[in-house]
Amino acid sequence: MPTLPSEPARGRAPYDLAVVGAGPAGLAAAVTAAELGLRVALLDAGPRVGGQYYRHPAPELGAARPDRLHHGWAVFARLRDRLRAQPRIDHLAGHHVWAAERGEPWRLHATLGPDAGDRVTVEAGAVLLATGAYERQLPFPGWTLPGVVTAGGAQAMLKAGLVLPGRRIVVAGSGPLLLAAASSLVSAGAAVPAVVEAGSYLGYARGVAALAANPAKLVEGAQHGTVLLRHGVRLRRSSAVIEAHGTDRVTAVTVARLDADWRPVPGTERRIGCDAVAIGHGLVPQIELATELGAATRTVPDGTVALAVDGEQRTSLPGLWAAGETCGVGGADLALAEGVLAAYAVAGRPAPRGALVRRRRRRAFAELMAAAHAPGVGWTDWLTPETDVCRCEEVPAGRIREAVEELGAGDARTVKLLTRAGMGWCQGRMCGAAVACLAGGPTDRPDSRPLSCPVPLAQLAEPPA
Repeated sequence: MPTLPSEPARGRAPYDLAVVGAGPAGLAAAVTAAELGLRVALLDAGPRVGGQYYRHPAPELGAARPDRLHHGWAVFARLRDRLRAQPRIDHLAGHHVWAAERGEPWRLHATLGPDAGDRVTVEAGAVLLATGAYERQLPFPGWTLPGVVTAGGAQAMLKAGLVLPGRRIVVAGSGPLLLAAASSLVSAGAAVPAVVEAGSYLGYARGVAALAANPAKLVEGAQHGTVLLRHGVRLRRSSAVIEAHGTDRVTAVTVARLDADWRPVPGTERRIGCDAVAIGHGLVPQIELATELGAATRTVPDGTVALAVDGEQRTSLPGLWAAGETCGVGGADLALAEGVLAAYAVAGRPAPRGALVRRRRRRAFAELMAAAHAPGVGWTDWLTPETDVCRCEEVPAGRIREAVEELGAGDARTVKLLTRAGMGWCQGRMCGAAVACLAGGPTDRPDSRPLSCPVPLAQLAEPPA
């Protein structure tokens, strides 16, 4: 077991383990490692623990029953209580980690705010990345209208702010998040005229063993389906929102049937009135801190890129572990199991058999789920030349296609240099998948950037604290 620091003061003695991300994987890893005797720093950009999945209202909002906004709230409550009772953990809230530096010890550089002095460096013998994921977006005409939000964004508005993005909300895209989002929205009082799923769900039939090993997932899906059925919500499979209409705000969407490659079938278009759209096509692992250091990756069946780890959650870099969505999106149960396994590995202790079994079963289901909802190559037929693909830099599809067809760009990086697509505030998180598809080059190349989040220039000039 690693030697514990003689005193907890930050900056004078390194931690045994620094966990980046306080969602399900990070919370499970931090409390487990501390209970095994390690000194832990839990760094997270948010003001409260929970991450995106366990996002909850601020205390000042006075929510009487925040547990009603969540599936699995009791698990989070137990983790939070264990964290509060654990003196070996320093929860460093509001820490945006922008770079990791290999060494003995590892050094994590974080920003706390806009001023030059708002830079801190945290040292630890080992690092666990539990940075989660962000939503994949496939553009369509009108997607920049007010009222069009991501599916996860709609849930975040409800969970954290107790507000809805609209009163009549079309939920669209692909993946199990759609059912969860729609269920939450109708339970909170919104009208959902349709859930528009681009996939057919037939891909799940290829994984009977994985389905049988995860009955809780089937029960969860049935619960969401029951809620939607009770509220009269229609599920439209093999369909997509191909255009949003409106001027100052979205007022309707056009939905069309898709063929096997996700190309719209002519003559199947139907207009649905709404004042909001919640849309998303799955999640993309957030792994920039590791890929910048050269960590090995793997391609998930849905085309996203995740960190490659061994049976104890080790990455290819000594001293660096990963758990949860960074290893491939699979949900909270999988993230919890992987966080526990990583903590035991860092502490040099044998892993609990129960966590190993849960990880194996949940990971098999995650791979099946990813394959079932992989985007088809024909989705780009939704786009018109005027459709903005990069929202930050306002780069339309026509300009990207011009860079490819007339200027010879053959990959996303060259398109970026020629058009500025991906150079905006989000650094390609919103448009990266779409730009890569339009570029015609590799779509499974991991992002690599020296800074994983925006950092004030004054802090880059400031010596580490």
